[in-house]
Amino acid sequence: MKKLFFSIFLGLTTMLVMGQEFTVSGTITDETGIPLPGVTVTVKGTSTGTQSDFEGRYSLSLTEGSYVFVISYGAYGGPEELRVQVFEDSVVNYQIGQREVLDEVFLSAIRVSADSPITHSNVDKEEIEKRNLGQDLPILLNYLPAVVTTSDAGAGIGYTGIRVRGSDASRVNVTINGIPYNDSESQGTFWVNLPDFSSSVESIQLQRGVGTSTNGSGAFGASLNILSDGVQEEAFGQLSNSYGSFNTWKHTAKFGTGLLKDKVELVGRLSKIESDGYIDRASSDLKSYFLQGTYKGDNTLLKALVFGGKEITYQSWFGIDAATLESDRTFNPAGARFDADGNLDGFHPNQVDNYTQDHYQLLWNQRYDNNWSTNVTLNYTYGRGFFEEYENDADLDFHGLSSVEVGGETISSADLIRRRWLDNNYYAANANVNYKNDRWDTSTGVFYSYYEGLHFGEVIWSRFNVDGELGDQYYFGTGDKHEFTAFSKATFQVNDQWSVYGDLQARIVNYKTGGLTSDKINLLVDETFEFFNPKFGASFSLNDTNQFYFSYGRANREPRRSDFENGVTKAEKLDDYELGWRFNSEKVQVNTNLYYMDYQDQLVLTGELDNSGAPVRATSGKSYRLGLEVDAAIQLGDKVTLRPNIAVSSNKNKDFVTSRDGSLVNLGNTNISFSPSVIAGNSLEYAPVGNLRLAFLSKYVGEQYMGNIDSETSKLDSYFINDFNVSYTIENVPFAKSIVLSGLVNNLFNVEYISNGYFFTYDDDFSNPGTITTIEGAGFYPQATINFLVGATVNF
Repeated sequence: MKKLFFSIFLGLTTMLVMGQEFTVSGTITDETGIPLPGVTVTVKGTSTGTQSDFEGRYSLSLTEGSYVFVISYGAYGGPEELRVQVFEDSVVNYQIGQREVLDEVFLSAIRVSADSPITHSNVDKEEIEKRNLGQDLPILLNYLPAVVTTSDAGAGIGYTGIRVRGSDASRVNVTINGIPYNDSESQGTFWVNLPDFSSSVESIQLQRGVGTSTNGSGAFGASLNILSDGVQEEAFGQLSNSYGSFNTWKHTAKFGTGLLKDKVELVGRLSKIESDGYIDRASSDLKSYFLQGTYKGDNTLLKALVFGGKEITYQSWFGIDAATLESDRTFNPAGARFDADGNLDGFHPNQVDNYTQDHYQLLWNQRYDNNWSTNVTLNYTYGRGFFEEYENDADLDFHGLSSVEVGGETISSADLIRRRWLDNNYYAANANVNYKNDRWDTSTGVFYSYYEGLHFGEVIWSRFNVDGELGDQYYFGTGDKHEFTAFSKATFQVNDQWSVYGDLQARIVNYKTGGLTSDKINLLVDETFEFFNPKFGASFSLNDTNQFYFSYGRANREPRRSDFENGVTKAEKLDDYELGWRFNSEKVQVNTNLYYMDYQDQLVLTGELDNSGAPVRATSGKSYRLGLEVDAAIQLGDKVTLRPNIAVSSNKNKDFVTSRDGSLVNLGNTNISFSPSVIAGNSLEYAPVGNLRLAFLSKYVGEQYMGNIDSETSKLDSYFINDFNVSYTIENVPFAKSIVLSGLVNNLFNVEYISNGYFFTYDDDFSNPGTITTIEGAGFYPQATINFLVGATVNF
């Protein structure tokens, strides 16, 4: 394996297209003509790029041809694109704001600019494309500050998850073009339902903490705002194919018409991803599509989108115990079948999750003059599917089946196959108005959504078949959720140094259920929650290189369906305080922030899983997260860039009470589950020649507990993993604009590590009659050892 990658590396470094190079240079300024340092100028579709110096100057060496410069400029927004024709040494100056990126307007109400008092990170499509070889979006965001990712199948394809500041994915508010993506009932985000959506992403903003007001359930750890493909002025075609370990394949075909008559554009994508997974039988068969039509007038931007995916994923969410981890770390117990003597008798071949999700969106932005604009978004999402289970010796009566007489014996339990279905519709509408002048930037808007979900189960096979009963629903439940949100936010530029920010949000949620749960228990809920979420902050610019900010934000959050099933009815409350310093010089940018997140009735993960493999939560009373986050971008000469980050935190439950050995015990302050105290990452990028880019990526995650009682049984060891990424762009190809060759080695040093698991306790009163002993246990999700992906993208 090492020899293979060494050979690939040598081959790529020698495939240099020789030709005369010209110098393109210039100055980047703001709207008033002041030179801007630290502006990134990259050549679209390549790894070629530079940053402006302290006087706003930049310089690039390019061969003859037509290029698109992508200009990303931090505190001033962006990115912007500029087409440049190179045939001689030339000077190209650029003023920020001379070409407004209208697509960004769709997220202006929920995104923040880089000089706002909100802690955040921005990721553009060029950054995503570097490692987009089939892995899910959370894995591609793994190296952002305070982020931990995990994969059930072990290789980053299929069911994947993301945690930010120790908060799991259900507490990270995710929006796509301003529309909530979190499931309304479970509050989770299932990226497996949108495979290869990374190939249709224009930009992403991750706000840590409460952040600004957004749509959907409150951000209790972070919010992730995604903007789909922006308008491309030029027509293009793209074919991407990749292959890698575990028989992983990714095929993507994408096209764009460019702006026809400077008004209309159509963009489309089809994708297919297959993988056997690192874990046994943890296969994925994923298909997706994306189609977007755009009308762009002088003051109007109208987009119609339809996108979605279908996934068939073999279940791998059961995990394994410590003994199995040592003897067979890729073992998957899902679908196990046993004979009459209790011996393993193979695995059910169709123990799969099978789900389809379609999204329809209409986005309209209208600008009336230099100050006023409006934005309206409509959405409909349709999801349906099931997961299939082989049940050994299942109770027939529970599943709505009659007992069977066999040889004079009454059979009341038997092996069977069941499917548990979810069928849901989600409607949403969002509208806001923006006013902006030299000192004010205000947005006011409303959001309404309605969700209706059906939950039911059916038996499709039984060892003792009963005519007329198979296929009948043995449980049926409903869930309906209405949500209304109104907000108003404003930023006021007091003077050249000070700006202040205010944000008021009111949110009303009604959740109503009926029928039975999958455990055939009546679930009758009719709860209305009314929340008021104020936020405010201030920014102070000491000089051109130093800025300080402070913010306070409140968030409230309703329980999810599984919480109600477990008897939890209280809403959570969070007060988030952020204090930050940003340093921006010619070669060094540093973001530092100190945060304190004060929770009341926080729903923390207990470590246990329910019968669907979903994490169980419990109210912890009072708790907090206190941390320091630092991330930087350091330019070491013209060819080397270093991007380190570290998050150090203390995450505690206050006076945590639990049941142990039959009695309630106050454990004092305990660690919050799945909240490592140290998370660090780094990217070392080297561009030895124009079109060749090498990156060495590192991630350290400190030890963490899977429960809240500081049990050694629940501890996950720390781990340190490294990836290697290489890309080379071949330009001036006779039949194409360019070919991008990419390679990715994950877990380069073959570390055996675990990023996720579960922890449980139960009372045993059989071992010692008259006494109760609490027994502890744990399960683990091993992640893949060294593995690779290689790919080629042909751009037409």
